[in-house]
Amino acid sequence: MKPIVAIVGRPNVGKSTLFNRLIGARHAIVEDVPGVTRDRLYRDATWLDRDFTVIDTGGIDFTDKNDQILTGILRQAAIAIEEAHVIIFVTDSRAGLTLEDQEAADFLRRSGKPVILCVNKMDNFARVDEIIDFYELGLGEPIAVSAIHGMNTGDLLDEVVAHFPPKHELQQEEASVSIAVVGRPNVGKSSLTNRLLGKERSIVADMAGTTRDAIDSDFRRNGELYRIIDTAGMRRRGRIAETTERYSVARALHAVDRSDVVLLVLDARDGVTEQDQRIAGYAHESGKGMVVVVNKWDLLKKNDRTMQEFAARLKENLAFMTYAQVVYVSALTGQRVNKIMDYVDSAASEQVKRISSSRLNEVLNEAILLNPLPSDKGRRLKIFYASQAGIKPPTFLFFVNDPELMHFSYLRYLENQLRQNFGFEGTPLVLKVIGKQEKDE
Repeated sequence: MKPIVAIVGRPNVGKSTLFNRLIGARHAIVEDVPGVTRDRLYRDATWLDRDFTVIDTGGIDFTDKNDQILTGILRQAAIAIEEAHVIIFVTDSRAGLTLEDQEAADFLRRSGKPVILCVNKMDNFARVDEIIDFYELGLGEPIAVSAIHGMNTGDLLDEVVAHFPPKHELQQEEASVSIAVVGRPNVGKSSLTNRLLGKERSIVADMAGTTRDAIDSDFRRNGELYRIIDTAGMRRRGRIAETTERYSVARALHAVDRSDVVLLVLDARDGVTEQDQRIAGYAHESGKGMVVVVNKWDLLKKNDRTMQEFAARLKENLAFMTYAQVVYVSALTGQRVNKIMDYVDSAASEQVKRISSSRLNEVLNEAILLNPLPSDKGRRLKIFYASQAGIKPPTFLFFVNDPELMHFSYLRYLENQLRQNFGFEGTPLVLKVIGKQEKDE
């Protein structure tokens, strides 16, 4: 594993700006509004030939123990501190030393971890009087920085890296499968993620939009390392009013891009909405493995035909991805959640399946015998041969005399034949038609 650095501090001191500066990209949502960062956000960075992971956390606020979100943020920060090898404690030079800083310092001191005191928002580094008060925290010499301008962050990183364990004590391991959890707001994505992880990774509250960033978490199952990405709920474009939400949706789509398998989470009470179709369509076009998770199944009033009728509507509304496996769960009670990872493993395996050219063309010839090739104005389509060109998703090339003679209905028939003979459950297939001229080129 890589060394882990947690960035903590009270709200609005510039933690996310520093996070973005250290990782060299705009990943954390930055706005001049306290509380924008809620969950833990992980990204990789490098300094002095040392690779490490940086965690951005929500602002530590001890003022209101009854606020569900603030309490959740504090709990998330505590988990980040527990995971970290080094902690960067961010304070604000303009606001000066506050009672909240002192409470946070006491909180961090109890962790027993190395704490680097960072005084952010420095405009004039010659004004040492702006940082003198921070010595009172008893956390060593403060390091003055301007995260927004990148000033003195190198000195900060020098101090951080000096506290890392030796390289030989850390082992690097990549996840075998990355899973993106996507869906509309408030369908239970974070609750489902926490269930799969077996611990609270994302803040769960009974309100839409609790998760703002795409959050990565690694976990093991049967000896294999998996990465799960909990994403912000995707609203229809016309309803995305806040700048923060626009960033959240963009990150959710990026999470799909960097995943192997997508869990499309639906609310059983709503069925498949237009927005669900859009989200599914993006994942399908991206060629990802797909599992449809119908959540809150326990809240649906049922009779002996409920599941059959729901499955029929699902097939109709998601007609372009009937290959996806479907599981009916309750993230709240854990009902059938254990089946999800079996479907994930299956989809990931089918995504990398390869078919030999000899077997592929044998099935192709049988399919043509059962359903003769189409013709148009006296010209008949000829398929010379087929081959598999790639995986993730499985991609097949059909070499023909004239691509315009290949009707979409016949191409769909060929896809069905591939699925009947080779499976490919849980993954889209890409079928490309190559003309003789293109083949020669």
